[in-house]
Amino acid sequence: MSNLYHQLAPVYEAMYQTFMDYPREFAFYSSILRQYQKKNLLELGCGTGNLAPYFTEAGFGYQGLDLSEEMISLARKKYPQIDFSLGDMRRFTSPSPSESILIPGRSISYLLTNADVNATFATAYSNLKDKGIFCFDFIDAQRFIPPLANGKTVFHEASSEGVFYQRESHWSLNLVHGMDFRWVSVYYQKAGDEWQKIGADDTVIRAFTRAEIEIFLAINNFQVQEVIDRPSYAFPTYVVVAQRR
Repeated sequence: MSNLYHQLAPVYEAMYQTFMDYPREFAFYSSILRQYQKKNLLELGCGTGNLAPYFTEAGFGYQGLDLSEEMISLARKKYPQIDFSLGDMRRFTSPSPSESILIPGRSISYLLTNADVNATFATAYSNLKDKGIFCFDFIDAQRFIPPLANGKTVFHEASSEGVFYQRESHWSLNLVHGMDFRWVSVYYQKAGDEWQKIGADDTVIRAFTRAEIEIFLAINNFQVQEVIDRPSYAFPTYVVVAQRR
């Protein structure tokens, strides 16, 4: 897993307060749950729990699960009243089936092999109630991968509690596990007039075609209800809403 979610977890927590509009994310996903009349959810890849309080305050039953001990520790520290668990989205068993499972933030991009994707979808199916909703987003390979043929460098800046951060990212094609790419990042924090390096990350991320996603869902007995074109802060992204048959 990306170093960003372990040793750099506090940096993630600070920077993604800028990158992500959590009230907007909540409004989007909660509208989907209400559309399908779902009142509780399990969020896989919940990270530091930034979406959790929005759901609980709106009256949804909420559980969060993440593979990173550092992220779960931060989530529990911030929101001790909310149910967070340490676990692997590829293989877990919830105490009781949920009405809906969410994987926001393009977290399925870390499922590099077909076996990992299939295991995650199968596990989601087994932890959902009948007619339960499985909702997640993914990077669209059709639009994102071709422009990386010659590599790409991007910069993102963020601030949190008066501290300024910068991330310098280098994207290049990998194409080992599918439509995947290498993401090398260097993180800086501003000290006076200078930027000081505070960490680095080197990971592989997978993008998907719609056809790939639809095949994995069909294999695992999900029916696609809708596919929503919803760009994120850095990627062309689709959101899928599927129902357990």
